Amino acid sequence: MDNSLLIYVIGFTAQILFSSRMIMQWILSEKQKKVLTPILFWELSLLASFLLFIYGYFRDDFAIMLGQSVTYFIYIRNLHWQGQWKKLPFLIRFLILIFPAVVVVYSFFNNEYNLQKLFLNEAIPLWLLLLGIVAQVVFTLRFFYQWLYSEKQKKSSLPLGFWWLSLVGSSMILVYAIFRKDPVLLIGHLFGAIMYIRNIIIHHNEIRE
Repeated sequence: MDNSLLIYVIGFTAQILFSSRMIMQWILSEKQKKVLTPILFWELSLLASFLLFIYGYFRDDFAIMLGQSVTYFIYIRNLHWQGQWKKLPFLIRFLILIFPAVVVVYSFFNNEYNLQKLFLNEAIPLWLLLLGIVAQVVFTLRFFYQWLYSEKQKKSSLPLGFWWLSLVGSSMILVYAIFRKDPVLLIGHLFGAIMYIRNIIIHHNEIRE
């Protein structure tokens, strides 16, 4: 299989998993008339984040790697709140935790990556890279907000602010994807934006009721 094709297969597989978690969460929320966070949502999120990090690595895309590195650990924290994380064997948990750091350290020590390659990538102008980083930061803030909210509630929850930050961040990433000509990000975030809008509507209906 051609390397570029394999890279896109990894990327689209990650987006399919991200989309699957949203569809499942949306269907359950529609049935219950309130926003729910099933365990499978976080399990699929973690697996998809793992794959999208690899996709960003092969695409030399620092913005993608940065976003996935942060949310990766927040997914783990939510699995902890739902009592699933400690059910995994210790070795599996250890390997999952160290994976992003190992990839980055290995790449730098083997001269696959350096700061110039990450920040002065000819395929990504500096202004576009900065847009991508800002977009990922905004998109990632949703999970910091969700994490702090869940810590306060002592349970995994997806509050209204999470969906608004998701929509704003996703819209910015869509702009980045158009200029980057990245079909994986474009298709994934187009679909995601629809789900975010629907969850905002469900939240407002729940509040009115």
